[in-house]
Amino acid sequence: MSTARRKAATVAALGLAPLALTGLAASPAAAHGSMTDPVSRVSACYAEGPESPKSAACKAAVAASGVQAFYDWNAVNIANAAGNHKALIPDGKLCSAGNDKYKGLDLPRADWPSSKLAAGKHTFRYKGTAPHKGSFDLYITKDSYDPAKPLKWSDLEAKPFASVTDPKMEAGDYVFDGTLPKKSGRHLVYSVWQRSDSPEAFYTCSDVVFGKDSGGATAPAAVAPTEKDIAAGTDKSTVEHKGHGDADHTTNAEPKAGAPKADVPQADAPAPAAAPEANAPAAQGAGQAPAQAPAGENLAETGGDSTTPYIAVGGAAVLALGAAVMFGSVRRKAATGGRHGR
Repeated sequence: MSTARRKAATVAALGLAPLALTGLAASPAAAHGSMTDPVSRVSACYAEGPESPKSAACKAAVAASGVQAFYDWNAVNIANAAGNHKALIPDGKLCSAGNDKYKGLDLPRADWPSSKLAAGKHTFRYKGTAPHKGSFDLYITKDSYDPAKPLKWSDLEAKPFASVTDPKMEAGDYVFDGTLPKKSGRHLVYSVWQRSDSPEAFYTCSDVVFGKDSGGATAPAAVAPTEKDIAAGTDKSTVEHKGHGDADHTTNAEPKAGAPKADVPQADAPAPAAAPEANAPAAQGAGQAPAQAPAGENLAETGGDSTTPYIAVGGAAVLALGAAVMFGSVRRKAATGGRHGR
């Protein structure tokens, strides 16, 4: 094989690697979900219609955030939360998780569409358009809560009233029970879904009313998006709806009764460790927070973690390089054998 041809083979091999690695930047984001019982703000406004919301609060939210934020209703997240929710989300921006894209959700108003609740046991539902192992913590506002003021961490009760790890999934929803404390008037339920297979976490604000609504007498009832609503908006969403539909969902283990939970307001609280699975990467050490993702990397691939896309795509590049080098070696041997045979 001539020197020129060997150089050409090497250049071709090296050229294949960056082409394969383009998958690192090209992989689309995948949506995960939102609370639908009680209905979250973003879910309620999406159900009303991002381009023609009906309630005054949703109209104001769309005016502040734009239409796209509500087509992307199931992606209010922080990629590298790793349990540090309070440290990462400033007061006044809890509902948007500090994400400017969803700033309309932080508007302090007493007329957000709301769900009726009562003290005692309640079954909660969280639409999971991309299921993951993880834990849910639900907080409720203190008796002193004023919906007309920006929501602060100090407005929430110190401990969650409901906590569950890997709840079961029914008809595309995570379903779990919790016991609501005795409250009256307008309040807010704040949910944190912390993945255990990555540092990513998701957040929702659900406006609720116990008894008579003392905050906004004209506030409408919140309605969750139907399966038809979700399907209709998928094409306009900038995030994938991976795992949507019963056939694609996996059923997770039942909640572990009495499992200890770290309070969300603790800035150094680690995310729970992932349960080992047959095809999952090796588990991290006990008590260790999920590995930090590369800056700017979306961690929303169903069932994956921060390393999965890199391993797969990096492997493709190595295979491409190896194949080209091997091809050049075979050609050299063939050429040498041909000369020896003459």
